[in-house]
Amino acid sequence: SCFSRTVKQWYQRRVRDKLIHLLRIYNGVVMKVKVLNRDPKDYLKTRIGDLPKLPKNVDPALHPHAAQREYTAALNAVKLERVFAKPFVGSLDGHRDGVFSMVTHPKRLPVVISGACDGEIRVWNVTTQESICSVPAHSGFVRGMGINQAGDLLLSVGDDQIIRMWNVHQMLTSPTIDPSTTVTSKTLLTGVDYQWGSSADTFVTCGSSVGIWNINRNEPLKNFTWGVDTITSVVFNKVETYMLASTAQDRNIVLYDCRENNPLRKVILSQKTNQVAFNPMEAFNFTAACDDNNLYSFDMRKLSSPLNVHMGHAMAVLCVGYSPTGREFVSGSYDKTIRIFETNKGRSKEIYHTKRMQRVFCTHYSADSKFVMTGSDETNIRLWKSLAWGKLGPVGAREKSALDYNKKLIQRYEHHPQIKRIKRHRNLPKMVKSISKEHTNIRSAKKKKEDNKRKHSKPGSVPRVAERAKHVVKEDS
Repeated sequence: SCFSRTVKQWYQRRVRDKLIHLLRIYNGVVMKVKVLNRDPKDYLKTRIGDLPKLPKNVDPALHPHAAQREYTAALNAVKLERVFAKPFVGSLDGHRDGVFSMVTHPKRLPVVISGACDGEIRVWNVTTQESICSVPAHSGFVRGMGINQAGDLLLSVGDDQIIRMWNVHQMLTSPTIDPSTTVTSKTLLTGVDYQWGSSADTFVTCGSSVGIWNINRNEPLKNFTWGVDTITSVVFNKVETYMLASTAQDRNIVLYDCRENNPLRKVILSQKTNQVAFNPMEAFNFTAACDDNNLYSFDMRKLSSPLNVHMGHAMAVLCVGYSPTGREFVSGSYDKTIRIFETNKGRSKEIYHTKRMQRVFCTHYSADSKFVMTGSDETNIRLWKSLAWGKLGPVGAREKSALDYNKKLIQRYEHHPQIKRIKRHRNLPKMVKSISKEHTNIRSAKKKKEDNKRKHSKPGSVPRVAERAKHVVKEDS
């Protein structure tokens, strides 16, 4: 027992101290005495059911095949990841039309609010996979929704040019409610977002212009315009809370400071941008989802060239959402798939798809970054694991230690061809695979043509252009 081990250790220390004291008295000098001392933690079980602890000599000369055994263990670990990769958790059924917008509750982990193309807003409990509240909010699409940091006020805009404010606490306790406030806009509205902050009372809308509103007023405080085309989406930065970004039909991304009277900077890309998401941990960085099948990560201080180009989708990317950790983001596409990217990688680490899932309009991470929620055109909200082979439920200490060990082994041998092939392999829908193959052939043909042109031209007349520099057309400030 624990008490007996403690008594034994005390007795060993007492005998050792007594022996040293006697030797000092006998010799009349201070002497250093080496005594054998064994820590009971090295050879005793922590619990009755544990495996016996065996002594191990870590001398490399005694283990000439350690690297081979580690490689085999890494190979088995990466195979087991693929065996246990079952990312789909469940679906939320109830909408009668496609799910166009979605927000997660900032204080309640299982609460998700969704807006459909028929104007209906539903509040869901993800744990029970049930609808808590359903309200006919707008006539036409629910174009956008925003929720404040306290989680008690929800904003929604639709094709009917109306801004509605909802009491979230009532939505969580009543199956149907009426809006607390209704504001009619003079122009078409295509998006809305609430400023982040515990005492913030400002929100932003977009349409023909970007409008800054106060929740206590019926008219916008100020309007921003830069160009003449419709602004399709707008989002606040959750770190630099006065900064916001918008996307428009004329292929531009515009940055604003709601304290100023004019927009700050603008970058024009080669194709239209559908949505922008700010990194919650790196205030200056944001990612844009574009119609050219790619996503672009920018530093707002230098818009002339993106930090990274994220490739992989076969069709236009419609939505993007960051993980609360800021290390990865999820994107949804017209090709009926969602992909999870690491912020510093150009290729996706995961791709999720089902037979019934159609175009993905909105994607969000849960507040604990363990799950991904997607809303698509076939009326379903789907719940996925962010780590495809991750275990749901509690993990014991020994199991966690084994998982960490396997993770380190895979990282150590990830560049070996066989492990790299197994780790990267994903099964794709036939349509996505054929389109991706066609895009690869097109890029290869363009590269071959440029190489031939460079080979038969004057040296330096055909410069090499980096991939990151090909997609930015112009930067204005």
